[in-house]
Amino acid sequence: MTTYIPHLTLPAALFHNAAASILLPIVAGSAVGYATSPKKTQKTYMELRQPPLRPPPWLFGPVWTALYGTMGWAAYRAWTTGINSLNPETVALTKQGATLYTIQLALNLIWMPIFFHFKRPVEASLDIVALTGTVGYLAHVWSKVDETAAYALVPYLAWLSFANYLCIGTGYLNNWNFQDKEVPKADKPAGTKYVDEKP
Repeated sequence: MTTYIPHLTLPAALFHNAAASILLPIVAGSAVGYATSPKKTQKTYMELRQPPLRPPPWLFGPVWTALYGTMGWAAYRAWTTGINSLNPETVALTKQGATLYTIQLALNLIWMPIFFHFKRPVEASLDIVALTGTVGYLAHVWSKVDETAAYALVPYLAWLSFANYLCIGTGYLNNWNFQDKEVPKADKPAGTKYVDEKP
């Protein structure tokens, strides 16, 4: 059972301020996305064999921006609701939630470099499974502090479940090896974008 770990937790000031709490994951997620190189990321995404229902690349940016903003707001709400409670157990759960939130954010931010930059599907799959479990546990903890904050994580958990399917499915379909997956244009049927897309 995770408890409050100060040196693994974001500063309390970030949770106290709504704008800072909302903007932090958005800015951090955007920074990681740009650092990973959007053009290379999209190129890799198109070249990997993927399971059915894969979204188009342009969808990820808007979805993650919305999810990051929602998780930031939920963190602000859970913290401001619980930290001033007269119930010591609620205060303890609020601090525990802050640690879990920090851990899940770190797991979230390292996924893209692992998957797209280092091309390590096994490690990326382990990361996203751990991330989903951490967010699920965080929702459970927050439900004891503020139910609205916990419910705000439902879209995030739903998307992560879908992301697990995509990540693990892509790893499996590419034999857990993303190295040298580039397919020459001459080998792709005319009018296709994805390596496994039919014309």
